[in-house]
Amino acid sequence: MNLDKSKNILTEKIDSNILRLKLDDPQRRNALSSQMIARMISALERAEINKEVKVIIIAATNPVFCAGHDLKEMTAARNKSDNGQAFFQQLFDDCSRLMQMITNHSKPIIAEVSGVATAAGCQLVASCDLAVASEKATFATPGVHIGLFCSTPMVALSRNISNKHAMEMLLTGEMVDAKKAESIGLINKVTSESNLKKQTQNLANLIAGKPTLTVSIGKKTFYEQKNLSLNDAYALCSKVMTMNMLKEEAKEGIEAFLDKREPNWDLEND
Repeated sequence: MNLDKSKNILTEKIDSNILRLKLDDPQRRNALSSQMIARMISALERAEINKEVKVIIIAATNPVFCAGHDLKEMTAARNKSDNGQAFFQQLFDDCSRLMQMITNHSKPIIAEVSGVATAAGCQLVASCDLAVASEKATFATPGVHIGLFCSTPMVALSRNISNKHAMEMLLTGEMVDAKKAESIGLINKVTSESNLKKQTQNLANLIAGKPTLTVSIGKKTFYEQKNLSLNDAYALCSKVMTMNMLKEEAKEGIEAFLDKREPNWDLEND
């Protein structure tokens, strides 16, 4: 991926073990252009190996959280000799890689949603582990309106909410307000616009205060067991708990509980 340094469309800030990634391309409605996707992948790769980072927040410059892919960029690609096929395939492959990277990342990732999240933008919210939204936020998978069914957003959406709710969003393309998004499980919490950043930060701080390796083990196993049979899920989780029990964090945490003291999580993880 070619990372054009001429425009900073994704900002990064680390504060108190929280990495804040901010989509900052409001002129293009914070679209997941090829450049934005490349920058996000690069930032998440760096965060994976940065021991200072314990939790990641994905936010955006108002008024739109993310309007999906850049349709002007996609339309321009049709001028290529193959009518854009190679570009489209690369774009959707890279976007799919980004969404899987979020799921597979060792650090919990929280979406902070203010404004509209549509198509791949809604996919981005659904791919994050947690999501906090302002009361003004809206969500949609509107591809059906323009003859392009939201097939890749469907992957994340259908793994977050029930089939009936997912199909309603995908087949109608209609907007879902924050209150309904919370009721169907697309987001965790709705708050006021003025309180959004504080509420998201509080959630991130709460998670950052937990033992790092334990959180990483838990996130990885959550997604692994979800699509297994009941028997296989229990077999996997039994092995994971045994492995977890042998880690220093579990030893320290249990001893602290029994001793009625606060645990010391400044441990070397093996």
